[in-house]
Amino acid sequence: MDRSPIRPRPEVLTTPPVMHGAFDFSELERLGVQPEGVLDFSVNSNPYGPSPLVREAIARTPPDRYPDRECLSLRRALAEHLSLTPDRIMMGNGTAGLLWLVAFAFVRRGDRALILGPTFGEYGRCAGLMGAQVREIRGRAGDGFRVDVRAVEAALASSPIRLAFICNPNNPTGTTLAPDLIAHWADRHPETLFVVDEAYIRFCPALDSLAGAGISNVLVLRSMTKDYALAGLRLGYAVGCADVIGALVRARPPWSVNALAQAAGVAALRDEAYLRDTLARIRAAGPELVAGLRGIGLRVIPSEVHYFLVEVGDGARFRGKLLRRGIQVRDCASFGLPACVRIATRRPEENRRLLQAAREVWNEG
Repeated sequence: MDRSPIRPRPEVLTTPPVMHGAFDFSELERLGVQPEGVLDFSVNSNPYGPSPLVREAIARTPPDRYPDRECLSLRRALAEHLSLTPDRIMMGNGTAGLLWLVAFAFVRRGDRALILGPTFGEYGRCAGLMGAQVREIRGRAGDGFRVDVRAVEAALASSPIRLAFICNPNNPTGTTLAPDLIAHWADRHPETLFVVDEAYIRFCPALDSLAGAGISNVLVLRSMTKDYALAGLRLGYAVGCADVIGALVRARPPWSVNALAQAAGVAALRDEAYLRDTLARIRAAGPELVAGLRGIGLRVIPSEVHYFLVEVGDGARFRGKLLRRGIQVRDCASFGLPACVRIATRRPEENRRLLQAAREVWNEG
């Protein structure tokens, strides 16, 4: 077939794709594995699923009506939940969709973007596709992947940074950064928009959110797909000053959050007791899972949330062997950590299945 003379922007061809967790359905088909028979430890979502109120709300939502473009009911419910005003909140098609919208609205070709890694690959990808010069400052394994604060401060001071992406708690390392430190950076560098991804903050009750801090150059992204278990519906939101939120609203596609997701979000917020209970169960199950993996002889890197890195030598090989046993973990080569997999805590009985399979794989050598 002849090549088309219509060529995309150069960044589209030069920015590499990003690998993610969750099922690769074509891979499962090649292996002859049914998705229903696989326990997925590669995603960091609530393994107890959504509240029963969510399922009831979805069943009542007519699929033939257009959704509310402004997500008024959901934004008002979130505003009450967060003690904010609705004009500081914008809903989106998951945190990933919001990241792309941030890059589209704020990045100009040649702008500089700063990323604290190893971390979620979409930060660099969305900025790179808009023509940004992306710099990553990586934590070192020997330091537990803690952020090199001096290196970050030097980078912020050396040249104008348009966007700084900070995942807090970080994915995949489970490390956290003090909100006061991020606020200090934002105060020192008002020309930089600090995009703080708090997708996993509900799994870390000791960590304070910046959502209510009211800092004009801090945009907080939150996910409802992780803690509220709405991954299939894709739902997230941004919290920021009115000017930043207003720019995102002007740039977003119409009807970017579907009606089922909006109804599910409102219902999920009504059942805070369910969320607290399931998150407590996940936290309680984590130490037993970590101890079991260490008992096999694996090195588990300390984490402040329910997911963590495990050194296995060859992450892709380890993942492949587990998948054939009906267990999926996250191969971390795309994070630049090919010797590691990432595992998220699930229900106790599911964690025991993982431990049994991991013991068999590890003993095989």
